[in-house]
Amino acid sequence: MNLKRRDFIKKFSCACCAPFFLSSCTEVAITNRKQFSFVSEESINKQAKQAYDSIKKTENIIRSGSQVSMLNEVGKKVTTSVESYFNEMGQFETLKNYEWEYILIDDPDTLNAWCMPGGKIAFYTGILDITENEDGMASVMGHEIAHAVAKHSLERASQTLALKVGTTILDIALEGALSSSSADDYLVNLGLTLPFNRLQESEADYLGLSFMTMAQYDNHEAYRVWERMQKAQEGKSPPEFLSTHPSPKNRIEKIKNWIPEVNLRFS
Repeated sequence: MNLKRRDFIKKFSCACCAPFFLSSCTEVAITNRKQFSFVSEESINKQAKQAYDSIKKTENIIRSGSQVSMLNEVGKKVTTSVESYFNEMGQFETLKNYEWEYILIDDPDTLNAWCMPGGKIAFYTGILDITENEDGMASVMGHEIAHAVAKHSLERASQTLALKVGTTILDIALEGALSSSSADDYLVNLGLTLPFNRLQESEADYLGLSFMTMAQYDNHEAYRVWERMQKAQEGKSPPEFLSTHPSPKNRIEKIKNWIPEVNLRFS
């Protein structure tokens, strides 16, 4: 694919997808980043709840004990603080119909946690070795909640739909040349999908830092968690430009730089 054709695809895709972007533009709370979303939040939340219920039936869920008690305590403290903040800001609609729920999945080999749209949260026991304490857990909790609060799932679903519409139109205009080229898929992945996901991850880092600060946890633990994660994943992480997540080193530096600003805004 030569340079002229690349430029044509970029300009043409912007033109054909512009109506979606302009008619559905909103702002992410706190960061004020412009985003577009034209997928139903109600529909996404319903699907998320169904998936969450299925996971609770199929995974090995730990239902009692000190780790579960800590997870529920930290989760409730962080989500209550976030709800209070948005209520004080008069942004009641941001967390409308969220039903917070927390589960701990017994899987020591999985260093992960997530929050589905609508507030359905899961931690794997493997990540507890990384969080180490309540402040560390609050850091991860804040980050995962941030994805839901910032409507990242809605944004990604909308992006995927718009990209499919745009590339279909382009393929017609280029007489099938786009669909026949694996190089184009590669360029779209590197140039759009992966950087966009890293942008969301960085945004979730900032919001998560803000959320744990609102809940009065030690936000210095946020970068310490990533220092421990970096050590645990040493030699295993892909290059940042090929990853959907920023590198641990990148995250650590950014979080350290954000702490003074976040303390002024949310302490």
